[in-house]
Amino acid sequence: MTTDGIDRRVRPLNSALVPTRRTRVVLGWQLAVTVVFALMAAYLAGWHGAVSALLGGGVSVVSGLVFVALTASKKVRSADSILVAALRAEGAKIASIVVLLWMALSWYTQIVTIAFFATFAVTVMIFSLAFFVREK
Repeated sequence: MTTDGIDRRVRPLNSALVPTRRTRVVLGWQLAVTVVFALMAAYLAGWHGAVSALLGGGVSVVSGLVFVALTASKKVRSADSILVAALRAEGAKIASIVVLLWMALSWYTQIVTIAFFATFAVTVMIFSLAFFVREK
């Protein structure tokens, strides 16, 4: 601290780049479910089933990271700015989901739709469970 009361220490990492415990736990759950679904799809539908499940989980994980990046990078000071930041991040998450779904469905012609959408749906629901993770 300096005499003017401002903390001028250099921090090794920006706080926006360090994921919170909630983020790490939910991303871990999403990745674990994606791997389990990919293994099941590989057993049931072969190579294309596994790739489809990985793509479905990947869409959800990437869109979740977009949301986290946009909410963590903002310094909010009031209730209305918190709401605006959350709505902006949710809009970006939905936009990224739409773009990534379109990319996966249009570029991967051998997609196994049940594996893709089942993994996507479950991992999207897991993202909403972040509210219940404690920040010890």
